[in-house]
Amino acid sequence: MKPATIFIDSIKNKLFYKIFTWFTRILLSIAFIPSGLKKLLGERFTNIGVDDPVGFFFEALYQSGFYWNYLGFMQLLCSLLILIPRTTYLAAVLYLPIIININFIVISMSFKGTPIITSLMLLANIYLLVWDYKKTNAILSVLLKK
Repeated sequence: MKPATIFIDSIKNKLFYKIFTWFTRILLSIAFIPSGLKKLLGERFTNIGVDDPVGFFFEALYQSGFYWNYLGFMQLLCSLLILIPRTTYLAAVLYLPIIININFIVISMSFKGTPIITSLMLLANIYLLVWDYKKTNAILSVLLKK
């Protein structure tokens, strides 16, 4: 057995890490609920004017219509699935491209403070993928197979 597998299996049996993992899942769920709900209901996410690049970006997304609702639906779906033990891994896989995309957006548009939050969310999501190392390893081995 690989050392990483042994290490992960050993920490999965410790109460602290089980609580930390639940706490991480809850925080990631809570993080997507407000923005996802606004988007799904077809409301604007921010009131920043279109004269600001950030406001212009969010207005363009808002004007896309169905895509705006789809983004909200996916955020809410991830928020729900990440709390259900049987679907946590699926949620972490779905959450990953969403949070990577959000992270790139906030960094490229020079948001203040938000890149720190989204980077921590990305790290938390990666933690959940590592927590289920065997599933992640199985998927990566299939994807990287030559």
